[in-house]
Amino acid sequence: MFALKRYTEDLINLLFPALCNGCGKLLYHGENDICAQCLYDLPLTDFHKFEDNPVAKQFWGRLPLHAATAMLYFKKGTKVQNLMHSLKYKNQTQVGVKLGQLMGNRLKLAETYQDIDWVIPVPLHQKKLKLRGYNQSEYIAKGLANELGVQMDIKSLFRNKATESQTKKARYHRYENMQDVFGVKEINDLADKHVLLVDDVITTGATLEACGNTLLAHGIKKLSIAALAFAEQ
Repeated sequence: MFALKRYTEDLINLLFPALCNGCGKLLYHGENDICAQCLYDLPLTDFHKFEDNPVAKQFWGRLPLHAATAMLYFKKGTKVQNLMHSLKYKNQTQVGVKLGQLMGNRLKLAETYQDIDWVIPVPLHQKKLKLRGYNQSEYIAKGLANELGVQMDIKSLFRNKATESQTKKARYHRYENMQDVFGVKEINDLADKHVLLVDDVITTGATLEACGNTLLAHGIKKLSIAALAFAEQ
């Protein structure tokens, strides 16, 4: 039975080779979505170990945070960009779950992330969600929440208007573009809770700032932020 199963898997891999989402090379037996070499080469930041890390500093004076981190450094033309592109545009949602789990494994060893009550992904507007078919941040949050042993909330925070792409906007215009974009439904009791807000990549932080201010305005006790990657400006 085992030999037959292995033969079937080999045949499927021959006809439809499984490729690493980071480097594009063939995956070996036991590897899924990301090859061992790419996992080994991930440019980890270790920001979760330091309160005054670059992500936290980016929000100083803008958003009162309990903790802030990003697991990876993001640079164009790297394996991290390939992973994020596969997650965001190629329907490789399992990449988000896997990387979310890796981040969760690291955060659960940090004292500042021990009392999380809810994990909330940054939401997409319904039009973009329908077009893409999924919210990439939700899959990151799913893997992260599972590792932390915390519930994920995808209903309370919502995006009430579509916005233009942030990619080519300057910092001020990104912030201006995000004004009054998010709202909160009274579905889960967020009052007096510690919420971990999750996104894919932090650039200027305008989206997270808008989400965070909306959550704080609805009475949460503490707000923390975690993203897969941080793009240095």
